[in-house]
Amino acid sequence: MNVVTPMRWYTAWLNRFFFLITSSYKPSLAGLLTLSLIHYARWVIIKPSQFPRLSDSQPREDLKYTYMLFCSNFNGSWDQYVDSFSAAISKGLDKFWIKNVKYPDSVPMLPFHRYITANQIWTDHYYNAYPMASSRDVKSAQTVRTSLLSFLDTVEGVPADEFLRKYNALLLELQHDISQMGPNPVVSLAAASVARRLRKEDSPEMVARA
Repeated sequence: MNVVTPMRWYTAWLNRFFFLITSSYKPSLAGLLTLSLIHYARWVIIKPSQFPRLSDSQPREDLKYTYMLFCSNFNGSWDQYVDSFSAAISKGLDKFWIKNVKYPDSVPMLPFHRYITANQIWTDHYYNAYPMASSRDVKSAQTVRTSLLSFLDTVEGVPADEFLRKYNALLLELQHDISQMGPNPVVSLAAASVARRLRKEDSPEMVARA
């Protein structure tokens, strides 16, 4: 997801101040960190003078606003992601987008959806090295790899019975991180219901009836 939202230059300092407080006080990110579907999220404030020019022949931008760029990678559907943001950290979102032009607040959800959609730049191409893996799968894989490398150092040359004892202990320690990846489960039943309804409405039978 890529969202570019305008803000007036004289209110941009409010966002910078909030970002400074947030980055220095980690508990303020507690709600955001609980959203395990997020791979990556970043907010960047861009001044009008900071927009790039691809060549000297490109005219300089004459912009009236400072802009905030929000970039994020996530697993699940667009609706699930935006709804989770709104439900888990609504107050935090309102501070992240404080004083952005025409920002409606994150609750109720429908105006927030419309705001994000209106300011979103759609991604034409996205490379995913592990398309079946959620962010939690990736973190678990890193935990398993680190534990296995440490385990190999501790069992080199040990008797078979000692190896078995250590191996069973390792399996017990990693039982929550060892799993088989498959299609991501539906996080939002409401989103799944909407998707089914849209498919039904687009079906040839429904179109013929209309």
